[in-house]
Amino acid sequence: MAILVSETTRVLCQGITGAFGASHTRGCFHYGTKMVGGVTPGKGGSKDENGLPIFDTVHAAVKATGADATMIFVPPAFAADAVLEAAEAGIRVICCITEGIPVQDMIRVRAFLDEFNKTTSMSDPGCRAVLVGPNCPGVITPGPKTGGGTSGQDPYTNAGCKIGIMPGYIHTHISASKVGKSVGIVSRSGTLTYEAVWQTSSLGLAQSTCVGIGGDPVRGLNHIDCIRLFEADPRTDAILMIGEIGGTDEVEAAEYVRKHVKKPVAAFIAGRTAPPGRRMGHAGAIIGGADDTADSKIRALQAAGVEVAMSPADMGRAMARAMRLG
Repeated sequence: MAILVSETTRVLCQGITGAFGASHTRGCFHYGTKMVGGVTPGKGGSKDENGLPIFDTVHAAVKATGADATMIFVPPAFAADAVLEAAEAGIRVICCITEGIPVQDMIRVRAFLDEFNKTTSMSDPGCRAVLVGPNCPGVITPGPKTGGGTSGQDPYTNAGCKIGIMPGYIHTHISASKVGKSVGIVSRSGTLTYEAVWQTSSLGLAQSTCVGIGGDPVRGLNHIDCIRLFEADPRTDAILMIGEIGGTDEVEAAEYVRKHVKKPVAAFIAGRTAPPGRRMGHAGAIIGGADDTADSKIRALQAAGVEVAMSPADMGRAMARAMRLG
């Protein structure tokens, strides 16, 4: 078990012939992900360097391959339409890696997906479209390592799924965990996701699934959505949440954890020294009110019983403390 994706997930890449799309399709393919094709309008009928078929539309790709997930490396001006096309074609998990998408475009996407899911879930709950991102590293459910990849590539696995740009080699499958426990990780920061994975792996922990939800103010899945899934997942033993200044998601997540979560939870909030009113890296990382600050989020999490790391170097140890691993 895991959340969102597994070894059976069949994945497309929208924007597969672009430099980034091609590079990360290769990385996912070599990791062991079931990459089944790609989409670039006007290049249908050809194949990429891995021998994957390329289609003109997502609908044609889904019909031919049975794909149920996609990763989007489409330029910002066209990325919102790529998300909508994927949803309408029946894609279940949509990972939008693209950054710099206009906020107005994302407002339109969110409105469409809310209505689309409300309508389709009445007739077929399995058709619900889940958006991860945008401006995110994607999602990964680690698989067991079965051999080394070629130079500069992730190790091959036989039962994992990597969608996006996360470095697969730092992740640990439960079969390789020294303590026999898996952590579910959800993060607004790509870089801090990798750091959290490295630290938990170094402590002998595995990861069930890692989700980079992205740092934009308008996005798909939020912290609560992922925490809810991790809490229900029997393979996830504990949850590590990485947030930052801006918005109230982390405060709301703290309240959700207090009321509904029984598993150990640890957290880190980035941006404690950020000045008010100045955007720090991510479009959503800006202090605009009392609940937007790192300190207010830390207080809310601590009040909910969450073990909070005060430094990014302490994320793994905070997770171990929450799990009482010594």
